[in-house]
Amino acid sequence: MITILYAYRNREFNRIKRSLDSLASQTKQNFNVVFVDYGSKKEIASEIKELVKHYSFCNYHYLFSEFQPWNKSKAFNYVLKNIDSEYCFTADVDMIFHPEFTSILEEKCNPDKAIYFQVGYMSNEENNKESINYDSYNIKFLSTKDATGMTLFPVKRLKSIRGFDEFFHFWGAEDTDIHNRIIQAGCELEFYDQKVLMLHQWHKNYRNRETVDLNTELQLSRIVEVNHRHLKCNFETEFNNVNSEKWGEVISESEFNELEGFDNNLVLINKKEIIDHFLFVELPRFQNGILSIRFVEDDFQKSLKYKIKKSIGKKAPKYYSLKEINDKLLLHIISFYHQFPYTYKVSNDLKSISFKIKKA
Repeated sequence: MITILYAYRNREFNRIKRSLDSLASQTKQNFNVVFVDYGSKKEIASEIKELVKHYSFCNYHYLFSEFQPWNKSKAFNYVLKNIDSEYCFTADVDMIFHPEFTSILEEKCNPDKAIYFQVGYMSNEENNKESINYDSYNIKFLSTKDATGMTLFPVKRLKSIRGFDEFFHFWGAEDTDIHNRIIQAGCELEFYDQKVLMLHQWHKNYRNRETVDLNTELQLSRIVEVNHRHLKCNFETEFNNVNSEKWGEVISESEFNELEGFDNNLVLINKKEIIDHFLFVELPRFQNGILSIRFVEDDFQKSLKYKIKKSIGKKAPKYYSLKEINDKLLLHIISFYHQFPYTYKVSNDLKSISFKIKKA
């Protein structure tokens, strides 16, 4: 039995239905699906959970990471750490699978080899086609060997290197990194391009959604470049066991509810020395409890007195923008604190950032 892993958050209903319908149409039902919802909004999660119930081969898991950045590595590792299958395939909710796909997967299973597959990318117009067979979709272009996401793995090999690197938040590089590390661990890697066995439904990517200003959608400026630097560093140093022994652990429902119910907020204004001291002294020093911080702009920053002082060169406070605070804090979290239970929110009016963390 092969386990197919889906990592999901807040994508539209029809996209998921097309993907799961293509698995229901496989000529060989030799698989099960673990569908990991990595913190979708409650109303979306409820709808998708009901959809998944219609597929007997599919099991739905909701993770309470709605107020954390997207992390596909953690979503996959949550399953991998305790999986019983000998083989797993890391899927994408955008994929539509050829009816022979799982038959070929079974033929390719090898305890010493990982196989990744060429993908046909569709245009946005193709997404609107309903009730159509696989061969009737038009392919806009094909992926190359550089597109590393859709991979069949021997599970023992993944467990031996503690799964996907959980540093990789938001978007980019975790798939290539796992290929590099599994090769370093002695596993062969093959690229399958004899036949196009899956089609990718169009969507706007993370980089096209990224904004220069603060956004309620969690974003971190230049994270793609940081992720690729991390990828390069892992490769050049042959650093393999990138995760701690706590790999695959996520915030629990009880921890999430405990953080949501904690209202003892400390308000910090955006003076540079206050923010720097919090990041480098107060946050590392805090232990044994919940720390709840709300970051806001200093009222004085908006005053006429401040503007006059600044314009004539007199000594005046120095400030970070809330966007700068967002980027500094999120980078600290993903670097040092992502294994702790935490929540992170940008207010709807974009005038404050709230951060809660539980440290034992």
